[in-house]
Amino acid sequence: MSTRVPADTRVGHIHLKVTDLDRAIAFYGDVLGFTLTQRYGTQAAFLSAGAYHHDIGLNTWHSRGAGPAPDRAAGLYHVAFLFPDRASLGAALGRVLAHGTPLDGAADHGVSEAVYFRDPDGNGIELYRDRAQADWPRQADGTLAMINDPLDVDNLLEEGMGTSP
Repeated sequence: MSTRVPADTRVGHIHLKVTDLDRAIAFYGDVLGFTLTQRYGTQAAFLSAGAYHHDIGLNTWHSRGAGPAPDRAAGLYHVAFLFPDRASLGAALGRVLAHGTPLDGAADHGVSEAVYFRDPDGNGIELYRDRAQADWPRQADGTLAMINDPLDVDNLLEEGMGTSP
């Protein structure tokens, strides 16, 4: 019996506790661009990036009107959304900044480019795109050599607007 999950196993969806369902739907729908697929009154909603039933679940079952979770506590550090290319990542970043959401950081990891910020409830969010595996930095022995360099956010935004080659 194998002690490892199959290599093609993926995270199916995230489900977040939120304090205000309408505000969370607006953020994940209007700002990040996910589509509302189902809503259960004022208690829960499900959103998708495409034809899947849901990539994100939002609920107020135990959190309506509560404050954000404390920074110095166990829990979700951030959720990461993988974009198919640099232009779509840049476009999403443009919507986030136009919404007035400040960035917590932006990094070039060698294997990927990523931006970090928080949703209205303080949940950490990463938007990123992977580079082709052939372009990943590697040690002499072939193992990954990820980095944490600054990301050129202005260039990423330009590409998202379609003005960069």
